[in-house]
Amino acid sequence: MRSDWAALPEAVTTRITDRVGEIHVVPAGTGDHAEIAATVSGPLGSVFVKAAQSDLGVRSLRYELRVGEALQPPCSPAVQWHFETGGWLVAGFEQLDGPHADLSPGSPDLDLLATAIKDLSVAPEPAIPLYNPAARLGFSHPAMAGEALIHTDLNPANLIVTSDGLRIVDWAFTTKAAPWLELAMLVPWLIGSGHTPEQAENWLSQFSAWDSAGSDAMDHFATSSAAKWSAKAQATSPSWIHDLAIWTSRWAQFRA
Repeated sequence: MRSDWAALPEAVTTRITDRVGEIHVVPAGTGDHAEIAATVSGPLGSVFVKAAQSDLGVRSLRYELRVGEALQPPCSPAVQWHFETGGWLVAGFEQLDGPHADLSPGSPDLDLLATAIKDLSVAPEPAIPLYNPAARLGFSHPAMAGEALIHTDLNPANLIVTSDGLRIVDWAFTTKAAPWLELAMLVPWLIGSGHTPEQAENWLSQFSAWDSAGSDAMDHFATSSAAKWSAKAQATSPSWIHDLAIWTSRWAQFRA
């Protein structure tokens, strides 16, 4: 649950000011995993700050820090600094400027995404225990197991088009799995960006990992994803959950 910047104690904001100078804060417009997430600018530069104080929030941010320190650019934003004080874990990440990726059919950003996916396939593995598919997704299949490092949430809000290419943010759910799983988890976001299920699968077929799953495993993934998001899409659920329920259902119906 996102909190307001004012929730941070003075001990935290003072240490951030020491690093940035007198600060100007712009809260993040998307995402809700970090308790505090904002672009902080000052005379000494700009940085993207995440902060957490709850047990779950601290564990998640510490995990993201360890992954980010291992990956670094071009895969993830550089970790510039981090500290703990007043019960808060605070991290400063490289500020990435640019629009979120456009994944609609024919968009040039799709080529940038393809390059980023290929870069990720050779990225170094963090020296920490990573999520497995069952822990990340809530369901599994033997074909999902593997040794690849996958982001698992390549939605447009986590893809920033910079002058140096497309960069991926929010590594809090990095998972070790079969490489095709990253591609399968991208299908709903392609559908939500205007692709038909057939167009989404055709675009993903450029990656050798796409055909490694086998139709049974892919069918299982599509059906299980649709069931998962349909169950989550209650009346009070956020709109993005309802969107995923619609998009995963379209894909499952297509594969059926």
